[in-house]
Amino acid sequence: MTEYLAVDGGTIAYEVSGTGPLVVLAHGMGDSRAAYRAVVPPLVAAGYRVAAVDMRGSGESGVDWPEWSRTAVAADLLAVIRHLGGPAVLVGHSFSGGAATIAAAQEPSLVTAVVELAPFTREQTIGLSDLRVRRFRQGMLRLLGAAVLGSVPLWRSYLDVAYPGAKPDHWAERLDRIDSMLREPGRMKALQNMGRSAPADAGAHLGDVRCPVLVVMGTLDPDWADPHAEGTAIVDALPSGLGRLEMIEGAGHYPHDQFPERVVTLVLAFLGSDAVRAR
Repeated sequence: MTEYLAVDGGTIAYEVSGTGPLVVLAHGMGDSRAAYRAVVPPLVAAGYRVAAVDMRGSGESGVDWPEWSRTAVAADLLAVIRHLGGPAVLVGHSFSGGAATIAAAQEPSLVTAVVELAPFTREQTIGLSDLRVRRFRQGMLRLLGAAVLGSVPLWRSYLDVAYPGAKPDHWAERLDRIDSMLREPGRMKALQNMGRSAPADAGAHLGDVRCPVLVVMGTLDPDWADPHAEGTAIVDALPSGLGRLEMIEGAGHYPHDQFPERVVTLVLAFLGSDAVRAR
C-alpha cells in the first residue's frame, strides 16, 4: 500500500513491507520503486522491514520540485528514514547510489550501511578509448538522446541496451509501466533534470562516509566502458577498509532486476558481515 511523506518541496511516495531492521530501497532516474519488486520479498523473508521509495518526480511521488540534485534526493531519503524510525541500510541504484553516499556522509547516525547498485557517484570523464567500446557507445547515444530530446522511445531503446542478453520474464510489463509513467505530466521533465545533474556532489562526500559500503556492478553495464574500473575507483575513494566491490557476470545497468537472486545473495551476505552487524 502506498504511503506518502510531505518533505520540503513536495511529496515522496513509498511502500513498507515486513518487520525487522529497516532497509530503504531507492531506484534510478526514469524508474520507480517497481524496479525492486523481485528484491523486496526475499529481503522481507530474511527478516527485514523494507521501504521501497519513489524518488522525487518518479512513480507516485510529486513532480514539482525546486531542485533535482543527488543532495536533494539524499535529503528525501533521510526524511523517510527518520519518519520510519531509522537507522536504516540504504540501497541506491544509479542516480540514487550517489544520493545514498551523500545521505550516509551527512547523517551517519541514520545510515548503518550502504549498497550502491551501478552507482553514479563520481564525476565522469569520457575518453576516445571509451568510445571504442560498442556497448558504451550505444548506451550513451540513446541515454543522451532521451535526456536531451525528452524521448520516451529513445529511453526504451536505452533500456534494451541496459539489459544485455536475455530479458526478464516481466520485460514487456516493465517497459509498459515505465512508458506509461514517463508520459505522465512532469515525469520526463524529471528524468531530464536529473540527467543534467552531475554527480560531483556525491563524489565530494565519498571520503566522509563512515559506514560499510557494498558496490555492485554488472560486467556488461553500458553506462561505463569499464564497469570494474568505475567500481574500483568508488571503493578507493572511500575511507580505507569500508568499501568492497562485487561484479555480476553478464549484468547490465539494472542488476537488481536482471539478476535479483544474485543481488539479494550479495546484499544478505553483506548485511550479515561482522562490519555491518557491529553497527
